[in-house]
Amino acid sequence: MILTTTHEIEGRRIERYLGIVFGEAIVGANVLRDLLAQIRDIVGGRSGAYEAELRRARETALAEMAEAARRLGADAVVGVDLDYEVLGSGNSMLMVTASGTAVKLAP
Repeated sequence: MILTTTHEIEGRRIERYLGIVFGEAIVGANVLRDLLAQIRDIVGGRSGAYEAELRRARETALAEMAEAARRLGADAVVGVDLDYEVLGSGNSMLMVTASGTAVKLAP
C-alpha cells in the first residue's frame, strides 16, 4: 500500500478515487512518565518515553487508515494528513488522526 502526502504518485495514473479514509489512535499518559518528562523539561533533554508513545500512535493511525483503504480495494492513499489533538481532563490523552484519499491506480 502506497501512502503519500502528495496528491499524485509519480509515474502512476490514478484510475479511480474510492473515498476518504481515516485511522485514529488515542494514547493515555502514564503518571510516572509524566513526572519524569516534567523533570526533563526543567533540566533539558528529550523525553524518550513520550517520543516512543507518539511514534506508536502515529504508526497505529497510519496502519488503520491503510487497512480502511485496503477494504475499499485501494492501491494507495494520497493526500495523507496527520493531526494531533490533546484530550481528556488535564490533557492526559493524545489523539493522532491520519486521513487521506483512497485511490485505485491504473495498471
